[in-house]
Amino acid sequence: MKTNKLKVSMTAAMASLLLLTTACSGGNSESGAAAEGQEEVTITFRSSGSEDTLTKYFESGLIDEFEEANPDIKINIAPVLASEGDYTSKIVLQMKSPDTAPDIVAEDTSIIKSDAAAGYLEPLDTQVAGWSDWQDKFIENLKAGVTGEDGKIYGVPATSDTRGIWYNKELFAEAGLPVPFQPANWEEVLEAARTIKDKLPGVTPLNLIVGKSSGEGVTMQTLEMLLYGTNDTLYNDETKKWVVNSPGLLDSFNFINQVFNVDQTGTSMQVALNGQAGSIAFQQLFPQDKLAMAVDGSWAGSTWFENGAAPIENVEEKMGFAPFPTQNGQEPGAITMSGGWAWSIPAQSQNKEAAWKFLEFLMNQENATARVVAEGNLSPRNDSVDVAGYTDRTFVAEAQALLDVAHFRPANDEYATVSAQIQSLVESVASGKLAPADAVQQLQDNVTRSLGEDKVEVK
Repeated sequence: MKTNKLKVSMTAAMASLLLLTTACSGGNSESGAAAEGQEEVTITFRSSGSEDTLTKYFESGLIDEFEEANPDIKINIAPVLASEGDYTSKIVLQMKSPDTAPDIVAEDTSIIKSDAAAGYLEPLDTQVAGWSDWQDKFIENLKAGVTGEDGKIYGVPATSDTRGIWYNKELFAEAGLPVPFQPANWEEVLEAARTIKDKLPGVTPLNLIVGKSSGEGVTMQTLEMLLYGTNDTLYNDETKKWVVNSPGLLDSFNFINQVFNVDQTGTSMQVALNGQAGSIAFQQLFPQDKLAMAVDGSWAGSTWFENGAAPIENVEEKMGFAPFPTQNGQEPGAITMSGGWAWSIPAQSQNKEAAWKFLEFLMNQENATARVVAEGNLSPRNDSVDVAGYTDRTFVAEAQALLDVAHFRPANDEYATVSAQIQSLVESVASGKLAPADAVQQLQDNVTRSLGEDKVEVK
């Protein structure tokens, strides 16, 4: 039974983490020589600086607890202070040599397939086969994010996120729309936007991330959220080809065109094409009751919490988070795109057995849940909902439920090329410079030219 309600602030989150882990003195983060007979396990991850939450997580007593139970193993943390792109480059260099490879490495799930294909990661099929938690406690959909092109497991999911429709309940009620909002298909989303426009002049009905200056947010939070709700995908896992022309792609571009050009229910182009469009929506328009809906990530609502950038009083009563529906309400009824981080063991690690032992400890129910609570993320474990305080966090229960219908971005080296094309074309459609059918044709032409005819297919 849940016994407390966590406030989403750094202080409260870290307090909860300390309650969920052993309340010991600071963890062992020094990289000195291991004692005689000890195996030394180094764990590497991206750090954001002196206040990095993941570093604090390890130093909260977690390492002390493990080392006390396993005196033959010494754990060293080796955070890399870098941007996400630089971090990826640095760990690849480290993993190339047994002299520099860590024993456990944090991998963005979007690059696991490519790192596995390059031979940098150790397959973990034998380990997970003997781990009962893997079979019963990890959300099945999320395992796809750590599975290589060869079908082998190359990581254990550690954090996750989802995307859906954020909406203002008060504006919906004022416009005569149902609360909670539970659209069954795309048309109901469009109709709600049209109703807001008609009933509430001065309120922007719907925000979609469409400006190419917003980068991957355009691809993942807009185009793919639409596309994966159709009967089509961006990549054919069986043929290993990019689907550059399909009915689902055309329908997705049509939806964007409908919002911005036909119904004119989207944000102004001044906002839509701004690289900070998401921040404008959540820090200005929503708090000022000038925006009714936005398709965005599960993390975005933290903006409105007590210590957020734009606090909203009684936020749970005022704001809601709804699943984004499939195109025609077909099974499973809702769609989300998911990202997140995983823990992997590099192929060049010299202490794989000890590394796996620590990884199992790191990802047990208590410790895995403590981390995501501290960071404000979602857990890949289905039993985190049984931990006091986990789903009591505002909007987490709704966001967590979407993991069961989650899809992942195609994860290979060619994705960046395809995504860049999508970002430019989405902006052109939203701004009225390109018709949806022409956008699909240009996507086909441009990706074919970039990757070659043998890498694409038309459906």
